[in-house]
Amino acid sequence: MKRTKASISHDEAMIRQLREDPDFAAEYLRAALEDEDEPRVLLVALRRIAEARGGIAKVAKAAGVERESLYRALSAHGNPRLSTLAAVTKAMGLKLTVEAWQ
Repeated sequence: MKRTKASISHDEAMIRQLREDPDFAAEYLRAALEDEDEPRVLLVALRRIAEARGGIAKVAKAAGVERESLYRALSAHGNPRLSTLAAVTKAMGLKLTVEAWQ
């Protein structure tokens, strides 16, 4: 009997790539930032990266933010402060930047 190759789900593959590839995580975040009509896409993307990078609790601790506050901030209806976003991205080995519109 021929064995089939084991596969993983799309979500598992995405989590693995977000965890292991900082360049992919940065590009994922850039793509989320480009969705000007839906700002909460950025928050959901940050949450997925945080979950991939060891979980919300670990990222919250590294960022100096309460875990519950970070869950709320990175929800689809969150409204985090810029200081929270900066601390969270730094804790995940990323940073927010600004470019001139071209």
